[in-house]
Amino acid sequence: MTLILGVDPGLTRCGFGLIDTERNCAVDFGLFTSDATQAPRDRVGLISIGLEELVAKHNPDLIALERVFAQANLRSVMGVAQISGALMAIAYRHEIPLEFFTPSEVKAAVTGNGRADKAAVGMMVGKILGLAEIPKPADVADALAVAICASKRALGVGTAAQRRWVAAAKASNRKLG
Repeated sequence: MTLILGVDPGLTRCGFGLIDTERNCAVDFGLFTSDATQAPRDRVGLISIGLEELVAKHNPDLIALERVFAQANLRSVMGVAQISGALMAIAYRHEIPLEFFTPSEVKAAVTGNGRADKAAVGMMVGKILGLAEIPKPADVADALAVAICASKRALGVGTAAQRRWVAAAKASNRKLG
């Protein structure tokens, strides 16, 4: 069994989704939240504790993160970066490989369209994983989509031929993560 933890990092809402790539199913998914009135240290700390407990419980083979991308809201970017940093430290402590994927890579891997909207991503996540309902809120569906993307594009996952293709693409500096 290969378990991949996908994370849609955020300081207010941090979605997570754990998939089993061999059975093609969701093992666990949900949302960690923090209150905007709390101090940043407390917000990052609380979400970090939740992520650490999740990693300790399931011991994933790979952690996949949506890469921070530039946007006008600096506060939002900072929150994403802070949670990403906390998750990188968790991956380091547990000796779990970690890979990053851009939002467009995730959308393309799940829907075939790198510009798909959140509704299309959620619908395809539900279909791919055989879920009765689309995971909500969108942060949870996005985290599952990140895990699905990693199952298709990560270095340590997939068939030997897929791993060679990903390694060659990364070596040639193509933007795969």
